[in-house]
Amino acid sequence: MAIIKNIPNLAEVFEKERMKKVLFLIFHGFDPNNGISKKISYQVDAFKKCGMNVHLCYMDEKDTKKRIIDGNVIADYGNGLLSKILKRTDFSAISNYVKKNQIDLVYIRSNHNANMFTINMVKKMKAYGAKVVMEIPTYPYDNEYKAQGISRQIFQDKIFRNQLAKHLDAIVTFSDFDKIFGQRTIKISNGIDFDSVKMKTTINDTSKELNLIGVAEIHEWHGFDRIVRGLADYYSKPQDYLVEFHVVGYFFSKEIEDEFRKIISDNHMENYVILYGKKRGTELDNLFEKCDFGIGSLGRHRVGIDKIKTLKNREYAARGIPFIYSETDSDFDEKPYVLKATADESPIDINSIIYFYKNFNMASIEIRESIKTLSWENQMKIVINSILL
Repeated sequence: MAIIKNIPNLAEVFEKERMKKVLFLIFHGFDPNNGISKKISYQVDAFKKCGMNVHLCYMDEKDTKKRIIDGNVIADYGNGLLSKILKRTDFSAISNYVKKNQIDLVYIRSNHNANMFTINMVKKMKAYGAKVVMEIPTYPYDNEYKAQGISRQIFQDKIFRNQLAKHLDAIVTFSDFDKIFGQRTIKISNGIDFDSVKMKTTINDTSKELNLIGVAEIHEWHGFDRIVRGLADYYSKPQDYLVEFHVVGYFFSKEIEDEFRKIISDNHMENYVILYGKKRGTELDNLFEKCDFGIGSLGRHRVGIDKIKTLKNREYAARGIPFIYSETDSDFDEKPYVLKATADESPIDINSIIYFYKNFNMASIEIRESIKTLSWENQMKIVINSILL
């Protein structure tokens, strides 16, 4: 009888060939119209394009506080004080889902909520055979809380975050840090879903005017006040060349909005700074068609951040317009369509923007094509290759 050698273990073959399962875990709600939720949707879709079987877990607080995966309730905490406690401490339904469904990778979006309960959840997931990584969208983040006077909200996180990090397989970061809280990092860039961002196609006549656009949920670290003060300096002398600043988005708080409006009023810039509130879809596209230069973050230094890869820089590039920012972003610092501002409190020199733009000669499609490597699919591939392959 012939002896057949080197027969592969079929169980190992099937395990290798089956589609890897990813659980994308967030601790808050999911609203498709919300900016953060849109980013999460792009990341989930990117995992799918990479061949992953992805499941999204989020909170739904309509009627009762419920934890949802793929539209199905996995835990209903009810209402009242107990439900508020349970949604922050009871993660057993999540770890049980990981075990039952043989999840290969759990991708956690940090909510700055390290505690003994999240640590226990991660330990259970690891015991069930899953790899666990945590994305920290902005790091460091302590000064953001301090600037808003709410440092107490992360008191517990500060105590437990190093211990939580120890049990992770890696921390996903948009910074240049090799380690965060003692854990190795996977460094990626904020990505772009090119299908969702329309490129600007209108070529405006900028011989007599230049329209600036800043789009954000407006915090103090966006530093839009530096543009207002720069406009005040610019218009302190008679000008034949019109420059307007179009501000799109809600303010994070009434205090920030009141302060910004006061800066506009005190500097008599009401005719040159236009506030639109939140816009999306065709309305937002039309504003980008009207405008020719983007305003990125100009105040990250206010919360102690230097190196960061913001979504807004990528969105301006995907739109195909040049832009200004003050942080360090290694994806864009040397790009010919970027004007770097100093990371300080000085008013932005509007004449420098005008000069930059008048000497700028690059088509929108060229700008957009320059960041094709920054698709979310390419960024999620970095995570997959680092953890699962």
